[in-house]
Amino acid sequence: MKPENFVQKNSIVREIWGNSDTILVIFAGAAAEFALNKAVDWLYFTGKLPEDPLGRLFSTVTYAREIVFAKKETAIKAIDRINFIHTSVENARGKKIPQWAYRDVLFMLIDYSIRLYEALERKLTNAEKKEIFDVFFRVGKGMNIEDLPRNFEEFKRMRKLHLEQHLNNSDFTKDLFSQYRKHLGWLRFLLLLEVQILIVPPHVRRLLKLRRFSFLSPLIVLYKFSKKLKIDQLLKALLLPSEYKKEIRALDHAI
Repeated sequence: MKPENFVQKNSIVREIWGNSDTILVIFAGAAAEFALNKAVDWLYFTGKLPEDPLGRLFSTVTYAREIVFAKKETAIKAIDRINFIHTSVENARGKKIPQWAYRDVLFMLIDYSIRLYEALERKLTNAEKKEIFDVFFRVGKGMNIEDLPRNFEEFKRMRKLHLEQHLNNSDFTKDLFSQYRKHLGWLRFLLLLEVQILIVPPHVRRLLKLRRFSFLSPLIVLYKFSKKLKIDQLLKALLLPSEYKKEIRALDHAI
């Protein structure tokens, strides 16, 4: 019997996570929300995020993509490795990562997958949104995350509540954004902010005191045109640090 894929080959999730553009926008949005999360101190405990935020991004992408494009058995092993890493950090610190913090990260992956695709490509159908939810729900179950929403409608309610309860603009927020600026450089940092304005939920935008309108909004048409001309890779090379060119090219996956 042929091994089963964790995510079916014709899935919208593979389309989203097989494209470097969409992945980079997902993590631009997540970078904003991570900085606001009340559990961000856990990311500071190991020191890896503030020391190398871009390296952390690409290592996280590796795990996510391994799950999305793997056979079911391989994906489960990748989830087990994530569980092991989290358990090791918990043992080192002598306390447990809150279950709501795990849910927050899972909710971000679902929400930003939807938001970015609709911002860069087209509106998703309800069936496609539910499919995105289902994939990450299975990831959450594999990670033994408690009190997960049972369906997409319940997810939307819980996501709104989590945003209201678990985010605040703290000293960690300010430090993490200063690290983003340090590692990206001023011009790329300004671009990061514009992407965040474009994609983050209104509550996140308000907490970060970002304006409502992104200067990137009128450029979406130009972005789509650049893909047709096959110059989008050149644009990414100009917009991201040269030391990550190999990682950027590796983000694109043959679906």
